[in-house]
Amino acid sequence: MPEETNRPTILMTGASGFLGQAIARRLRDRYRLIGLDIAAPKKPLEGFETIETDLTSDDSVREAVEATRKRSGGRLASVIHLAAYYDTTGKPNPKYDAVNVQGTRRLLAALQGIETEQFIYSSTLLVHAPSPAKGRRITEESPLDPAWIYPQSKAETEALIAKERGGIKTVVLRLAGVYDEDCRAAFIAQQIARIFERLPTAYLFSGDLDAGQPYLHKDDLVEAFVRTVERRADLPEECVLLIGEEETLSYGELQKRFGRLIHDEDWRTLVLPKGLAKPGAWLQTEVLDQDSNIQPWMIESSDDHYEIDISRARTLLGWEPQHSLSATLPEMVRRLKQDPTDWYARNKLEPSAVAASKPEIEQAEERLARPLERSGKEVEAAVKQHRLRTLWAPLSNVALALWLVTSPMTLGLFDPVAAPLPPALGHEIAEAALRNTRLGISEILSGLIVAAFALLGMYRRWLWVQWITAALGVWIMFAPLAFWTTSAAAYATDTLAGMLIVAFAVMIAPTPGISTRALAADDDRPLGWTYSPSSFTQRIPIVALAFVGLFVSRYLAAYQMGHIDGLWDPFFGPGTAPVRNGSEAVVTSWLSKGFPIADAGLGAFTYALDILAGAIGDRRRWRTMPWMVLLFGLLIVPLGAVSVTFIIVQPPLFGTLCTLCLIQAAVTVVLIPYSIDEVIATIQYLWQAKGAGEPFWRTFWMGGPALSENQTPGPDLDRAASKLLKEFIVGGVNFPWTLVTSVLLGTVLMVTPLIFGSAPPLYHSDHIVGCVVILVAVTAMAEVVRPVRFLNVALGAWIAASPFLLSGGGTASAVANVIIGLALIALSLPRGKRSDEHYGSWDRAIV
Repeated sequence: MPEETNRPTILMTGASGFLGQAIARRLRDRYRLIGLDIAAPKKPLEGFETIETDLTSDDSVREAVEATRKRSGGRLASVIHLAAYYDTTGKPNPKYDAVNVQGTRRLLAALQGIETEQFIYSSTLLVHAPSPAKGRRITEESPLDPAWIYPQSKAETEALIAKERGGIKTVVLRLAGVYDEDCRAAFIAQQIARIFERLPTAYLFSGDLDAGQPYLHKDDLVEAFVRTVERRADLPEECVLLIGEEETLSYGELQKRFGRLIHDEDWRTLVLPKGLAKPGAWLQTEVLDQDSNIQPWMIESSDDHYEIDISRARTLLGWEPQHSLSATLPEMVRRLKQDPTDWYARNKLEPSAVAASKPEIEQAEERLARPLERSGKEVEAAVKQHRLRTLWAPLSNVALALWLVTSPMTLGLFDPVAAPLPPALGHEIAEAALRNTRLGISEILSGLIVAAFALLGMYRRWLWVQWITAALGVWIMFAPLAFWTTSAAAYATDTLAGMLIVAFAVMIAPTPGISTRALAADDDRPLGWTYSPSSFTQRIPIVALAFVGLFVSRYLAAYQMGHIDGLWDPFFGPGTAPVRNGSEAVVTSWLSKGFPIADAGLGAFTYALDILAGAIGDRRRWRTMPWMVLLFGLLIVPLGAVSVTFIIVQPPLFGTLCTLCLIQAAVTVVLIPYSIDEVIATIQYLWQAKGAGEPFWRTFWMGGPALSENQTPGPDLDRAASKLLKEFIVGGVNFPWTLVTSVLLGTVLMVTPLIFGSAPPLYHSDHIVGCVVILVAVTAMAEVVRPVRFLNVALGAWIAASPFLLSGGGTASAVANVIIGLALIALSLPRGKRSDEHYGSWDRAIV
């Protein structure tokens, strides 16, 4: 290799990019290379130094060129100008002028102070007008007519170079789209991805299926630049060359080839009229606020066809392509099928979209057939160590059990007692003393059995009996309700003791029943997900809200069972009921009395189960305890629906509302968006694990192995308090202003008599629909179920029509309903801004 000082120097902008690095690899053995870029490459090439430069700054460009002058001895063999701004939106952006045009002007101005033999500009063949007809090739003299902002900026820059080059010889290379065996060509990659994922847009095209444009293999591009540099002395003072393949594959031909290569089927593509396609693309991107790789400007240019004549490049450079797109397509698709996530990442697509695709699941199946991250013996040793460290938990249950055995005497459950019937009772029951006696007997027997099973569960082979202990804890929580006890102390004791027994049995000690395969790896994120939906930062808000619901429900239940004499309600009167306020009227209504137990107590019992089901397991539980996650979801979602239904029926059935019931319902509704992502992740995992060869029911009950590859768990609670607080609030949930406003509109509908003077039946309709609007909008705040918001479109239509179909409204309420209904329809269409989180293949459902 010649000495550094004896080699000619080449200055290259855009040096850190894919093409810059590829060109540098070919030139570095014969030239000294100096790169300019906004940031140095992460893995710099040996012998290729990069100066960080901002092309939008006069000072930055001037200083970079001056540094180059000193290092090169004041002479440059060639300047290769690759740097440019580009995006696919098709919208004007100040960076097109600042970087592409003015950045080139700054560079040329600074180069006037250095002896520069050659300036090579990387342009695009899209500066040309399309071919006038199929079979007629574009030459360098063909008319220029760039169709959108990127090629327009390139054409403007070409004109600037011709004007301000000074004495520097210039070469403009008008390049076709660049590809390699990994694809790298954005539009082809998107076309392949649509077909690979079988997206609806893969079957549609809005232009001429016979139209297309040429492409250029990366290696052929590199060769063109190398020959341009080497023949710099022989080229004209100003030279324009078209560089690309003379073969032009049409969009329709590419569709057919990709269909056969990817899915081994003849792919059918339907032509959609532009009159439909353009409004559809506009609606998708501008109204629905959804991401799309098909922009309105692309539809406008979809008939453009390009064929090029490269005879000038053959003559002046002795260059012609050695590769072809048609010959490279099989290898391109083979690499996609071999590893879809890596292929997507290399093509700047979202890998999560294909993380659970068939090839990835097949790879997971192959990995699962080999030894897992930890052997069964290692897992069992870890479980044994955990059990030995937590033997205090079953012993604590023994202590709680003994407390339960003695509590009937200390709480007076066997003492004679005379008490009025509970105010929420709707059927005949035994006398108060007998009910308490039955509860006392239940506590004694339950305590003895808990003690026995807690001790049995301390033995390694008998760990499974701790589930029996936990089931007994659940019964202890429920027993005071079943026996309608008159003892508030017994009710409180049993609630607390039952919850603690469950926690000590299956939450603190090793949870029985989880397979060693499920515990063999620490992977905690589902395939394609960017976070664990089972992390404690995800679950703590749910548990905290459930505690609020528990406290409110326990208070209501205390009144229903006769433990306290009244309820607090600052807003609603009793209506026609002979009680003091709306809360008392509702919880002693005929509907509440229709339950065999106090319905508020049943709600409290369900909230307690929510707390326990939400707290059990670690951040892998979406795959180690699928049955528990699904049970958790079944506890929350139906409970939310029941709570909202109970609020819905109060005005029409009872003539009043219950403040505490509204608080309870609000808590229950808010639980839904925070819990539903974990349920979806679990369902996804069960389906994927079955595809990877794992037995479904064994996986459902005992958990399954990690399907991901080389995953490192992220931090959970071991983070700064500010980050934890943010995660508590926005973990899997966000708050688009459209949905927040929808919640406010639903709230307004619930109080239309106060604001607009409406009366039944219109008011009852407003109240019912308002409750459902709030439920839908709050649920849709979970990104994974964002499409649920479209239900509010139908509700909005009913709201707008209801004043004309129902009586009870004046002019003000009618106008208000129409406005609210139309506003709700408009607010329910946009998706809202997406967070940075991804949910694997579920991403496509977030529309």
